[in-house]
Amino acid sequence: MKSNQIAVQTANAEPPVITKAKQYIREHHTEELSLGRVAAVVHTSVFYFCKLFRKVTGTTFTDSFRAPASRRQKNLLLNPNLRISEIAYEVGFPSLSHFNRVFRMWW
Repeated sequence: MKSNQIAVQTANAEPPVITKAKQYIREHHTEELSLGRVAAVVHTSVFYFCKLFRKVTGTTFTDSFRAPASRRQKNLLLNPNLRISEIAYEVGFPSLSHFNRVFRMWW
């Protein structure tokens, strides 16, 4: 019985590569993150990292950033005292033009 519980816990455990990637993303969320950069940090190929990330999280690497960032953007955009450029930098975009391009793609 106990061995079955351990086997199930082990099977459901997040791979160390994904744990390390998530930690890196949390620590560097204000920088421009790319799939290649994160894959290199965790010492895997881009292809393997993409495949593993989707298998473990159920979403793509890119899509995993869209939902939290878009909710945060929406809340910040409701504040009439903030300029668009301030919001763009606050949510981690390196430039206003990049923010505008991505924002149009999301909405």
